Amino acid sequence: MRDLHELLVGIAVEAATLARSRREAGVAIAASKSSLVDIVTEADREVERLVVERIRDARPDDGILGEEGTSIAGTSGLTWVIDPIDGTVNYLYDLAPYAVSIALVEGEPEPTTWRAVSGAVVNASSGSVFDALRGAGARQDGREIRVADAVPAEVALLGTGFGYDAGRRERQAAVVQGMIGGVRDIRRGGSAAYDLASVASGRLNAYYEVGLQPWDHAAGALLVEEAGGVVRGWAGEPASSRFLLAAHPLLADELARMLEPLSPTEV
Repeated sequence: MRDLHELLVGIAVEAATLARSRREAGVAIAASKSSLVDIVTEADREVERLVVERIRDARPDDGILGEEGTSIAGTSGLTWVIDPIDGTVNYLYDLAPYAVSIALVEGEPEPTTWRAVSGAVVNASSGSVFDALRGAGARQDGREIRVADAVPAEVALLGTGFGYDAGRRERQAAVVQGMIGGVRDIRRGGSAAYDLASVASGRLNAYYEVGLQPWDHAAGALLVEEAGGVVRGWAGEPASSRFLLAAHPLLADELARMLEPLSPTEV
């Protein structure tokens, strides 16, 4: 598994280098997806093609699930989950962070049942590499990282994100309004993968969001867990598009109690 992990990290770094070089050359929007603000760039597609090619060359029996449409069933029991550029709107505006996220999971490519075994999130805007191997901890640029120590919610810095639908964003903003008076502050960075890496490295105390896709959190969730945190869903469920909360275990309990009356999953 360590050899596989080194392969994964190497592919992620190469992909991030390509993403950054394409950003420096200029960005072309290829299409809109769920709404006018949910965009895909030509670079998203090119980076995903690169990652898929590298995986297929090295691991032809593995499955692949990519944000930009790659869906390959494997026979090995392992699936690579790819977000070629997480934070595409940031990427469009050349606003950090934007990240390449790649995870290797055991089982079906479904977050509620899979078991992530390897993952990397590379901040393409800076080149910083976050990686985690199941049972071997999490690192940033080779240095071990840990989630921040538990603090009361009132002095915790939270991260969150908003959906692409305007109505959903308005409802999510109402949840933020209900939370912000009870915490130190709330940040919206624009990349779920990088926000989870920030929880793993102690830069954020916690992160929550509704509406994440599998590729948004596959690698980041493993980072948090290997850094001593927890990643959970709503009311005891596994993390999924319905809800995800990542934090130190003690802080996660307190934040879950604060979020409950705000009904964040109904957005």
